[in-house]
Amino acid sequence: MLQRVCGWRGLGGLALMLGAGVQAQAAPYTVVESFNVGDDVYVRSLAVEADAETLWVGTSSGLLEIGLAGYEVRNTFTRADGLANEYIFAIGIDSRGYKWFGTNAGGVSRYRDGEWQTFFPMHGLADYWVYVFDEQPNGDFWIGTWEGANRVDLDTLTFHTYLDELINEWVYGLAIDSEERVWFGTEGGVSMFDGETWEHWTHDDGLGSDNHRRLSVSPNTGLGTRDRHDLTVLEGGEETFNPNYIFAMHADPEDRIWAGTWGGGVSVYENGAWYNYTSADGLAGDLVYSILQAEDGAYWFGTNRGVSRFDGETWQTLDTGDGLLASHVYALAQTPDGDIWAASRRGVTRLGQAE
Repeated sequence: MLQRVCGWRGLGGLALMLGAGVQAQAAPYTVVESFNVGDDVYVRSLAVEADAETLWVGTSSGLLEIGLAGYEVRNTFTRADGLANEYIFAIGIDSRGYKWFGTNAGGVSRYRDGEWQTFFPMHGLADYWVYVFDEQPNGDFWIGTWEGANRVDLDTLTFHTYLDELINEWVYGLAIDSEERVWFGTEGGVSMFDGETWEHWTHDDGLGSDNHRRLSVSPNTGLGTRDRHDLTVLEGGEETFNPNYIFAMHADPEDRIWAGTWGGGVSVYENGAWYNYTSADGLAGDLVYSILQAEDGAYWFGTNRGVSRFDGETWQTLDTGDGLLASHVYALAQTPDGDIWAASRRGVTRLGQAE
């Protein structure tokens, strides 16, 4: 890639690098530019605040607030500024404009208009390790943690905890469908709560493909122990297979439920049955960290081998050879201009449609 350096500064004095990619002639999407925040820094979460023209970037070293007009870094945030912990796993923006930041061992920080508030288990939070947020249309705000899920009443900030009801206590993915049912992706399968009753699914029900590459089977691989929250383990460790381990969830407008698995590809639940897409079908990698449905209806998947776009018929994959900063893509977001942002080790990459 061609590189050009701008004078921005990132977290802890790290220089932000702007790399302009050489565009492929035939590809529908290509790498436009990358923002490098440091070789040993992981970007684990992204969120777009469209009204404020802001991209929030959660890293292993703190938080970046990037203006979408010119992609300037407006602010950086660390513990000194009010964050509970500088390792940001998840970012959620609620209907009242509060930004919620889920951290590694630090609980949750909430931010709006320059004011910070922190929530710990003593306040009702299920655990200090927080992985995902989502909000129901009725205003209930959900939090997925390492020890169950919370439903938060935003009026009273009352935390209700769900633990024994789940198929597994480690909750990494959340999705809410059009009937306001809440879907939980856990380390032991998928659970669904309709407000009264629970339903559960595992690999025995069709969740996750029987991996065609015959990877070694692991009952608990990845983020499920505290010493494995270090993403260097994910990127450098042996590639294993656990189709019950769900990293990401998405409910599409047709109420199909998409689940990103550990080694079993992407699972889709429709009409009472699961079916699966893997690298044999065109998916970049079978470990799926993130799922995004773009404004044009296409699905994007962040995997351990790059990012894939699927329009229902055809696949396109981009990896480091195309200009991504790293192969493992942990989060995806779409900005109002239609561009896709991919988060990885070292920074974020902007993908745009080829002319």
